[in-house]
Amino acid sequence: MKHRRHVFVGATFVAALAVLGVGQNVLEKKAQAQAGSAIQAPRFEVDPMWPQPLPNGWYIGQTIGVWVDNQDHVWIIHRSDSLDASEAAASQNPPTGACCKYAPPIIEFDAAGKVVNAWGGPPADKSYDWPDSNHGIYVDTKGFVWIGGNGGTDGLVLKFTRDGKFVKQFGKKGVKADSNATDHFFQVAKIFVDEKNNEVYVADGYGNKRVVVMDTETGQFKRFWGAYGNKPDDTNLGRYNPQAPVAQQFRNPVHCADLSVDNLVYVCDRVNDRLQVFSKDGKFVKEAFYQKDSLGDGSVWDVAFSKDPQQKYLYMSDGRNAKIRVLDRQSLNELYNFGEGGHYPGQFYAIHSIAIDSKGNLYTTETYQGRRVQKFVAKGVGSVPRKDMGVVWPATSTR
Repeated sequence: MKHRRHVFVGATFVAALAVLGVGQNVLEKKAQAQAGSAIQAPRFEVDPMWPQPLPNGWYIGQTIGVWVDNQDHVWIIHRSDSLDASEAAASQNPPTGACCKYAPPIIEFDAAGKVVNAWGGPPADKSYDWPDSNHGIYVDTKGFVWIGGNGGTDGLVLKFTRDGKFVKQFGKKGVKADSNATDHFFQVAKIFVDEKNNEVYVADGYGNKRVVVMDTETGQFKRFWGAYGNKPDDTNLGRYNPQAPVAQQFRNPVHCADLSVDNLVYVCDRVNDRLQVFSKDGKFVKEAFYQKDSLGDGSVWDVAFSKDPQQKYLYMSDGRNAKIRVLDRQSLNELYNFGEGGHYPGQFYAIHSIAIDSKGNLYTTETYQGRRVQKFVAKGVGSVPRKDMGVVWPATSTR
């Protein structure tokens, strides 16, 4: 009897421990869930049906710029010459197949994803220099379209009307790296126009290592700077080493230089895996690193500001790690990220550029073998269950 009582007491004690263990586990999971739900951030779902099929049998190449204008039309720029003879079989002379054809370099989509215009390329009359390798696009509220170029001889920025009429060329071709030059760029990555102050911010970028601010009309250089606001230096820094002291200059490419509503300039120092923030006159304010051990082509590719009046959030494309990072703009802390590597909707292969429309929807482009544009539908601000969200597939069909 005594032995059985001991067995019973022991079993009861074990069962109590088990119950306590389960209870503790439930409490821990509940606490974790509550902690996760405390993070409030904009949420998104990929729209797998956007854009609509391209007309004319067109096929786009490396897609290295995106912007959304004040009509919520989405503009992309791509490199048709990155397609090989098989991908553009119908454009060969003679054609080697029915599919496909080179699409014009600049394509304008309406909000529904339908192509409404397309143009661009070297002019027949040679009235201006088309870039060897076009890169970056911006459309201002007056309808002017700005592009750069990061080809081997590209030292220019071009300005067009929205229907493709040439307006002006800033800079020239056939130049070399000189990050203190005042008459040309070298291998521009991106353009951002401050219309209120008639200034253009240029991420000058693949050959030079600086941000340049020029006058929108005359093209006169007004100021420029390197990392930490230092005078730019073209010294070769060698390969990025995440264990080494932080570089005091930008590495190539300086991939973006975008202006916020509170007059801060956000600069993508891509290969150094860092975002640096400056005042408009080039004084260093702060910086943050993202996936600092990323090698190769780096983690900080492009940014877009949220559409609330304060621009509370910052969206960052990370091409090396195939993610969009959602940041708190003031602290630069990452709230969460979404995306993963792949070629299906919601996945990325070398996500390159990012832009936002008036409703808060995001648009991304992909370079290398990615070669596409995607739309991510804004679903409002809500609880984020985990930091790495992966593919944000629609909970229900969007069509």
